[in-house]
Amino acid sequence: MEIESALPKLTTEELRRVEHAVHQQYRQRHDGIVCDDSYGVVTEADLIASAEQAFLAYDKEEQERAQRQAR
Repeated sequence: MEIESALPKLTTEELRRVEHAVHQQYRQRHDGIVCDDSYGVVTEADLIASAEQAFLAYDKEEQERAQRQAR
């Protein structure tokens, strides 16, 4: 949790350097990397989080649609 509390105190340039260092760690570890290009690294965890958000949005829309139709 120390890392999370330190991030807001960093400048934008320092955040960029941290991001670059994190990407380098992923690359060195070859751990769950799905895509690695000049924009950065996409991991399996990133894809899972994105899919979860998409499914939650879909489920919410389905619930709202069902509630509108029930009226």
